[in-house]
Amino acid sequence: MFIISLTYKMPLENVERYIPEHNLFLQKYYDSGVFITSGRKEPRTGGIIIADISSKHEAEKTISEDPFYIHQIADYEIIEFIPSKYNENFKFFIKD
Repeated sequence: MFIISLTYKMPLENVERYIPEHNLFLQKYYDSGVFITSGRKEPRTGGIIIADISSKHEAEKTISEDPFYIHQIADYEIIEFIPSKYNENFKFFIKD
């Protein structure tokens, strides 16, 4: 599982221009079951995506499709983690 942290490197006016395309990108990966949750940071400096992806390479490949990546709107940090404790409602996402 991965946490993908986006940090905007452009003014919010530039970010706003690509939100519709970014939302289409997100929806594609929600529909495929890869993205678990996402949202913006507060204060609004970027966003977070939690993804059920098999490898860092696959996460990088996925990110390369994001309009924020394509148009150099955000920097990305990819953090792999292995959940060891979780709410039972989250169990569906845990692979044994």
